[in-house]
Amino acid sequence: MFIARQSRLLIASFALAATLSACVPALPAADPDPAAWADERLPKLLDLYRDLHLRPELSGKETETAARVAKEWRAAGYEVTEGVGGTGVVGLLNNGDGPTVMLRCDLDALPVTEATGLPFASKVTAERPGGGTTGVMHACGHDVHMTSVTGAGQYFAEHQDEWAGTVMLIAQPAEETGEGAKAMLSDDLFTRFPKPDYAVALHVTPTAAAGTVETLAGYSLANVDSVDITFHGRGGHGAQPHTTIDPIVMAAEFVLSAQAIVAREVKPTDPAVVTVGSIHAGSKHNIISDEAKLQLTVRSYSDAVRTQLIAAIERRAKGVAAAAGAEPPTVESSEGTPSLYNDPDLTARLTETFQEELGEENVRDGEQSMGGEDFSRYGKAGVPILMFRLGSVAPRDLMRYEQAGVSPPSLHSATYAPDAEAALPIGVRTLVAAGLELLKTPGE
Repeated sequence: MFIARQSRLLIASFALAATLSACVPALPAADPDPAAWADERLPKLLDLYRDLHLRPELSGKETETAARVAKEWRAAGYEVTEGVGGTGVVGLLNNGDGPTVMLRCDLDALPVTEATGLPFASKVTAERPGGGTTGVMHACGHDVHMTSVTGAGQYFAEHQDEWAGTVMLIAQPAEETGEGAKAMLSDDLFTRFPKPDYAVALHVTPTAAAGTVETLAGYSLANVDSVDITFHGRGGHGAQPHTTIDPIVMAAEFVLSAQAIVAREVKPTDPAVVTVGSIHAGSKHNIISDEAKLQLTVRSYSDAVRTQLIAAIERRAKGVAAAAGAEPPTVESSEGTPSLYNDPDLTARLTETFQEELGEENVRDGEQSMGGEDFSRYGKAGVPILMFRLGSVAPRDLMRYEQAGVSPPSLHSATYAPDAEAALPIGVRTLVAAGLELLKTPGE
């Protein structure tokens, strides 16, 4: 009898639970469609973007920015490690067996005083190394990059039934100085943490409409090297040049000679740039100085051309000094960011993925640039990489610039203002689409 009574009570309890369950609506599941999900989350993404834009920090000093990104990733469920390679942040989300896919963003801003007029424009200032102050601004779109990667990371955390493997989020410091990726790799990034099977990053472009992306297989960005040259002369009175060895004349002769390196020494189909960006000498009208200092930026794609350019610069500088009867010049070269080479197979695979996500008309072929980006270092470390470009300017604004016959504000400009409301959802969707393609669940 006791058993029968208990059975009746259990049956009644199940019935009551079923009735209550029917009366209480089920909580909505996170939408698995990346487009719908990104649109739904856009207000929060814009809040994050505007906050990051409002509080920029210079290279190597991104402590608050790193902490904010780490907080967002930790709240989404990632295992977060801070202080990698300085202020770098690594977030890991393991979801069973499968590849590791790295999504990278950059933390730092530029010493640029913002002139966009935006209501959330940066008012941050910093001291210049040589004295005085400068404004600080996210004039290269790193705030868009951080927000896009964070949004994609949140999507993967909420949709773990859609993929298998490990998502690895990287927030890298000091991209603008070319030192951040090097510092993270030197801090054992790929031994302390999983070495990714693929690495993907986006970068805003001010010449393409928001809503579009550009991909380019192979060389996309250049080797970036710096050369410092000091010509040593013999100073004296400007009215008695015959008693001197004029370093300014040597510098002028070298500047003209250096233009022939690309024009006459490098194979015409090999991209190369030699630019003298700075020349300093002398103190007064009638004084011939003892020395002249030049600073050059040197750009190339291949290692062979890189070596050829540096050797030609040194040879021509020494030749000019020898012809003037001067002692050999001091030539110091520093190897900067290596060229960025997008893995052709990965590029082809994800270009097709982006076309499926955005429509073929919104995925375009990118152009090579002689700019630099240290995302390239992860490729040099043996990881297949793709950096694609995210359109960031409102189509109406691009049309207005075209009609006026002027170019839109470039990256690093005080007036560069991306159309974040239109660009961010595309940034999130493309990163999510890339991750879902590379982290397919077994059987797909």
